[in-house]
Amino acid sequence: MNKIKCECGHINPEGTVLCEACGKPIEGNQHIDGNDNKKLLNMRYDGTARRSQTYNKSIIDKIWSFFSSVKVGVWLIVLALIASMLGTIFPQQQFIPQNAVSRDPAIYYEDQFGIFGLIYYQLGFYELYSSWWYLILIALIGVSLVICSLDRFVPLYKALKRQKAKRHETFLNRQRLYSETETVTDEEMEQVKGILKRQRYKVTDENGHILAEKGRFSRWGPYVNHIGLIIILLAAILRSTPFMYTDEYIWIREGEQTVIPGTNGEYYIKNEDFIMETYDENDERFKEAIEQEGMVPSNYQTDVIIYKASDTSIPGAKPELEPIINKSIQMNNPAKFDGYTLHQSGYQLNEFRSMSFKIHKTDDPDEEILDSFTIDLTDPKSEYELENGFRVEIDQYFPDYELDDNGIPVSKTDNPKNPAFVLFIYPPSSDDAEVSFLGIGKNIDATGENDYKASITDFELYDVSGLQLQKDYTLPFFGLGAAIFMIGVIQGMYWQHRRIWISPKGNGLLLAAHTNKNWFGISKDIEKIIENTNIKMVKDQQELDE
Repeated sequence: MNKIKCECGHINPEGTVLCEACGKPIEGNQHIDGNDNKKLLNMRYDGTARRSQTYNKSIIDKIWSFFSSVKVGVWLIVLALIASMLGTIFPQQQFIPQNAVSRDPAIYYEDQFGIFGLIYYQLGFYELYSSWWYLILIALIGVSLVICSLDRFVPLYKALKRQKAKRHETFLNRQRLYSETETVTDEEMEQVKGILKRQRYKVTDENGHILAEKGRFSRWGPYVNHIGLIIILLAAILRSTPFMYTDEYIWIREGEQTVIPGTNGEYYIKNEDFIMETYDENDERFKEAIEQEGMVPSNYQTDVIIYKASDTSIPGAKPELEPIINKSIQMNNPAKFDGYTLHQSGYQLNEFRSMSFKIHKTDDPDEEILDSFTIDLTDPKSEYELENGFRVEIDQYFPDYELDDNGIPVSKTDNPKNPAFVLFIYPPSSDDAEVSFLGIGKNIDATGENDYKASITDFELYDVSGLQLQKDYTLPFFGLGAAIFMIGVIQGMYWQHRRIWISPKGNGLLLAAHTNKNWFGISKDIEKIIENTNIKMVKDQQELDE
């Protein structure tokens, strides 16, 4: 780096605008136009050299210079805002309704939103906020904030820490507020210093040169803001990690026990019972709603047992389960365990658990039972060998049967709400199958020549409870970041950094002042300071820079 030596003898690093010792303008800042109008000083960072404007040789210097640009930071924020808006056009994958025909994104978006939904899915916008490129964009904003802050904070800190009361005359007469008084008494100077102290200025006297300063801490407000934003951005990135954030939905049937998703197999849950209570149909408060909906729930809850799996030293062995919670989960009354919260979120009533069938002769009016079997609808077998020699194969299974627009059987959902089957029935000692279509209220002979027929004899129903599992360790970070950000806003908004320089010149003095904002306020301070003295009031030299 090239060093710049000031006439006062101080050596300044390249890029310095004002001498670090005396404040005299360096090189291109000594401008005076043809009308003898003096250009006001650039007091940004008190003229101290910034790293991004000093080093520009290595690749690291170029990267630092790129991210230290405010324009780059603004454009990154604009890109993040545009990307965030794209993520709100259609629901994100996690918000696909639980009762959707298919929760497979490849099917759901095209089925619900047509060609635009298909494009949305293929571009990967359905999981935008957890995508690698979106997280990189958020991280780049954080990098920009850090580098921008360091690039400006360090030189500003150094400049303010070592500022002196004695300043070059050029430094003073090119401040925005400036006056020159020809004659001043010692009594007036003492009076001025006393009033400055009473107005809570920190007064430094260097051989008659005075610097009065207050509100310096307000200069750090923007950097406190940046710290808060960086914490918020880190929390947003941590939210994409399972350790810090979990949001899972569980459908669990009455009597069923299953591992809780999102817990790495550490916790299990058993649905002991689902209870639903409704308002009385004669309740006037809900009469209209009951007439429209048929019923209005007053309470629905799931009685659960939550287990914690113990470690096992045998690979593949079932873990031992230790019950840790036995609780009734209701709306606004969740179950909490080890940082997780389990909410009651939904339900499905009267879902089929199993169906029992009998086989009888087609032309038998008494339908004498020749054989029987039961299908577990949650885990149907593909083939059933029966006691009396019959064999039944399930060729097709439609858990939630309906006909599509072309009259072809399909299943609306994967839940057994309206089960239907295509059955191959093999009579004893026969390899020729008879084909039947069987469902609720449907028993169709596919060929019209079947000798045997299957009929429903019984079924078992149960309720299904929808539970939402959540874990969020990032909320304290969001709260901390927001609090720090607001402290920075208050710090920079309600206080100002005010400085007043008084330098002797012969029998008189030079008076100059600078503030980062609220010039009217510092002018009123100066009026009080010089009241009843011979010192001239400062003039605003703003027009000199225009």
